[in-house]
Amino acid sequence: MASLKTQERTKERFSLLLLDLEEYYFEQHTAYHVTSTSKKERKIRGSFKVCSRSIIFDPEDLSEPILKIPLRDCMKIEFVEEENNPFNDPRPSAISILCGQVIYIKESNVIAPYRNERGTTKISFQLEVWSKTEDVVQTLHQLHRASCLEKLGDQTAMIAANLQSRLARSSFDKNCFQNVTEKPHMECEVEMVTPLVSNPGHVCVTDENLYFQPLNGYPKHVIQIKLHRIRRIYKRRHCLRPLGLEVFCSENELCSDIYLKFYCTADRDEIYYYIATFLENHMTEHTAESYMLQWQRGHLSNYEYLLHLNNLADRSCNDLSQYPIFPWVIADYSSAQLDMTNAATFRDLSKPVGALNKERLDRLLTRYRGMPEPRFMYGSHYSSPGYVLFYLVRVAPEHMLCLQNGRYDHADRMFNSIGETWKNCLEGATDFKELIPEFYGTDCSFLENKMSLDLGRRQNGSSVSEVVLPPWASDASDFLQKHKTALESQFVSEHLHEWIDLVFGYKQRGSEAVAAHNVFHPLTYEGGIDCDSIEDPDERIAMLTQILEFGQTPTQLFSSPHPQRITPRFHNITRSSSITSPISELSPNFQSEDSSFEDLTEESRKLAWANMGNLTRVSSHKIHKEAVTGIAVTRDGTAIFSTSQDSTLKMFSKELKEFQRSMSFSNMALSSCLMLTDGKTVACSSWDNNVYFYSIPYGRRQDTLMGHDDAVTQLCWFDDQLYTASWDSTVKVWQCTCDSSSTHKRSQFQLQAELEHETGVNTISLNPTGTLLASGCKDGTVTIWDTSSYETLQQVHCHTGTIHSTAFSPDSRHVLSVGADSCMKVIDVQTGMVISTVKSEEEQRCFCWDGNSVLCGGRSGDLLLWDLLSNTVTKRISAAHAGAVTAMWMNDLCSTVITGGEDRQLIFWKLQS
Repeated sequence: MASLKTQERTKERFSLLLLDLEEYYFEQHTAYHVTSTSKKERKIRGSFKVCSRSIIFDPEDLSEPILKIPLRDCMKIEFVEEENNPFNDPRPSAISILCGQVIYIKESNVIAPYRNERGTTKISFQLEVWSKTEDVVQTLHQLHRASCLEKLGDQTAMIAANLQSRLARSSFDKNCFQNVTEKPHMECEVEMVTPLVSNPGHVCVTDENLYFQPLNGYPKHVIQIKLHRIRRIYKRRHCLRPLGLEVFCSENELCSDIYLKFYCTADRDEIYYYIATFLENHMTEHTAESYMLQWQRGHLSNYEYLLHLNNLADRSCNDLSQYPIFPWVIADYSSAQLDMTNAATFRDLSKPVGALNKERLDRLLTRYRGMPEPRFMYGSHYSSPGYVLFYLVRVAPEHMLCLQNGRYDHADRMFNSIGETWKNCLEGATDFKELIPEFYGTDCSFLENKMSLDLGRRQNGSSVSEVVLPPWASDASDFLQKHKTALESQFVSEHLHEWIDLVFGYKQRGSEAVAAHNVFHPLTYEGGIDCDSIEDPDERIAMLTQILEFGQTPTQLFSSPHPQRITPRFHNITRSSSITSPISELSPNFQSEDSSFEDLTEESRKLAWANMGNLTRVSSHKIHKEAVTGIAVTRDGTAIFSTSQDSTLKMFSKELKEFQRSMSFSNMALSSCLMLTDGKTVACSSWDNNVYFYSIPYGRRQDTLMGHDDAVTQLCWFDDQLYTASWDSTVKVWQCTCDSSSTHKRSQFQLQAELEHETGVNTISLNPTGTLLASGCKDGTVTIWDTSSYETLQQVHCHTGTIHSTAFSPDSRHVLSVGADSCMKVIDVQTGMVISTVKSEEEQRCFCWDGNSVLCGGRSGDLLLWDLLSNTVTKRISAAHAGAVTAMWMNDLCSTVITGGEDRQLIFWKLQS
């Protein structure tokens, strides 16, 4: 356990875990523990440590136990003056302590439960530097008075005052700077947080490094982190207050490099923003939505995704009250073989642990219904410090001893067997715990007793040693390997979003939590109580202690259903002849019977997008008098048609590299154009409320559709159906039939449906199979429609300004929209959740995308290539147009791009291999 590393049995035996919870280690002095017998005086050399609630003596001789003397048990602490006897050696000054209890720790240098020896005892210590003795005694008197105060709140306040006085009298030693040219930005008082421990000191951030200097010089004089190495930084709630800051120098590690607790939120925020600003070129600030998109599309494993969600939800390995949570995923711990093709092997991830056993749930619900408000279903939580150390006692025994006042838990309550633990989680009246990340890692030592710890004997006489594994695991390493395989399995990948809804999502609280039987004690939820509002210090401390020990629900990350992962389950399934819903057709790996060409094309597309940064300008042509609004290309790519606000449709010959035809249908702007599937007709939408059809072979207008009460903004075509969007707040669906009796083969348009919107519709797009339609409106709303029933599937108000363009991803799972608010939004089709938001420097007007990367044209004329998975610009072509990029076309193989702009130009781009 990366953060709960036990100290090696070296000379350094002392640990801050030997202190009580919420206790501070202030200073240390080399000293001698003096013991006298009838024959002679014995001196044991060691370190005399002054702590806020105790005195600890750590002898250099490893065979001697560490002594801990609680200050509250001291009856007298005296300064014994030195004796100058001319006939004997001078006797140095000493500290004499009369106490009622001495605690013996690590006897024979073995980690074991502490031995408490009660009874009046007199102990003497001589400091190696005699002159400091009187000052140390004065300090002990102050701390002793604090420890003997009747009220816990008064004790805490007096100790805090002593700590602040020490911090105020000291400062960061700038001689510790790694470079003489370093410029300090800020210094303040903080505490470094590790599991169960807070160590006070000073933090200093410079233009090169982040430093922490402990007040007591433990574990070393200064801790240094180079700013350019930092990859992630998180604000944290510590003890329910916004005072924490955690820094990671890696992308996917479980444990951080340092966790700091500030005394003032403003100090925390100033250092956070300074580091974040400094690291703009070194790190990317990810959101839950951006990680979700990466996970959905297979760029993050289930393990990595859960790790990131835990981090974003305030879970930290340095805070046992908010330790990362992972789910039980396997339900079979008795079979000889683990069958991962059988759904019964897995736990139902749609239910919390407390609801997995119906009989137990019925009993809990009966109690819940008869309970006064505020009601709760479960009297204990799924994650707490006790549960974390239950799992980790074999690698973190000193943490368990610290948490439980020097004792292990009863042997029958220890982590003895994985199968028994799962059984108790299903049947126990108060056991609803989930797992921790270590169950899906590579270090199996938490399942083994490598330290040979004496963890006691159970009632059946067996000793607690190695964890008993399921029959299907040959050893601890094999168990972890299979357990991790299960986490990444097809079944878990398809259902993990259901567990995320319970723990991090919309079923975490409110009516959805009640319906999902997922209601815990009110104190466990973020914002459940404001401890600072409790005036009585003792009551406030008691409440805070209760919350931290009981367990805390993670910060809620999602307020709507979490999308399902895109999995390769349907890769070899052929199309059924039965009718399917649009949502069921969202499988990204669906293939037709003749899939060889599709595979080749898809591979070419992927390769093209991977090299999209090599886009090179081929030629540019100014053929319009005003901004270009639409681009359409014939199948063979020889003729390019474009519409413009100058009211003309123009044809450009790619081979001849010259403008060939011009057609004007009215004196109002044309807003878009579309090549119909016959390859012979171009449809154009106009601000005069009409749609015009231009015959390429005949070189003239063929049909006019007078279909709307306001400007027609965009067109789509699929299977002889025309979709028209308009500022009259509708999208209309027309069935097109050709009148063969007419000499001019005129088309007839029959209105099939009228899709109503609240405001004008600026843009529409169809998914590749034509089963879904997305519309974008002036009020920032994206609506997704089922084209077979014309019902609304999702309606998402995701932009604060008008929407310029929308498009489905090739797999139909997502819709991307760009708007006047300079944001790009990725919407999950199945749930309607906005799973990614990218804020650009300026509004983007048009784009093409492959589901991961976006080539978009901005208001200033730049072309940007965005990687949505990391929210970064990977390529910028500055000033591609002298004004906004207003239209964009890309061929099927993504090797050719044509853009049009406000500068009236068409620009041809080629992807260089």
